[in-house]
Amino acid sequence: MLTTVVFDADETLVDLRPAVTAGLEVVLAQMRRLTPAAAGVTLADLESDWGAVFGDLAAAPVAEIRRAALARSLERAGLGAHLDEISAMFFARRFALTRPFADTLPALAALRQRWTLGFATNGNSRAERCGLAGEFAFEVYAHCDGVPKKPAPDFYAAVCAAAGADPAQVVHVGDNPGHDVVGAQRAGLRAVWLNRRGERLPAGVAPDAVVTTLAELPGVLADLPGEADLPPLIRRGSGETSRIDV
Repeated sequence: MLTTVVFDADETLVDLRPAVTAGLEVVLAQMRRLTPAAAGVTLADLESDWGAVFGDLAAAPVAEIRRAALARSLERAGLGAHLDEISAMFFARRFALTRPFADTLPALAALRQRWTLGFATNGNSRAERCGLAGEFAFEVYAHCDGVPKKPAPDFYAAVCAAAGADPAQVVHVGDNPGHDVVGAQRAGLRAVWLNRRGERLPAGVAPDAVVTTLAELPGVLADLPGEADLPPLIRRGSGETSRIDV
């Protein structure tokens, strides 16, 4: 029987994209203030610099990848000497605007009535900086205390250790099929894919369940094999209390 529901952060609980875009807009505006050479640099250029550096740095902490991407962006206008200043501007704006999705807090409140909740991420999004302080029984961050990034098995081992649960008692919820579904299942956890954007599931990936919003999650978890004895409050079809309004 499940005892624990653990969540990915970015694009699962946290609406990251608007915050990152706003951070890059601040960077671009500062570049243009510093030099006319930045006039031809576009937001699309800055966005593409993440992808350009990611492949070689995929295993690195996400803050390092972002810094490398910003360094590449600044070199477009000969502004490499301003990396520290502009990195600080980016992260200040990014965290100031990072917020949970509208369905996040209601879903967590409903799920907490039955399960222990955890927060586990490869990224920069700390719960207390994203409007999620105090929502979780435990938090696991890649590159803290020797924890590697998902989908490494040791990441999920750290999740289970923090939960004090066997892998079979834990379900992992996230938006990335490779990290949040395949990686979790290989480590013995069950996995729910959150498909907010109606994307096609990659071939060979078989989540234990699929949801398009976190509002669906309490009922879906209640219907997983072995969960038939859950209390009525969070059973699908048990009346209005099983529905999460967002």
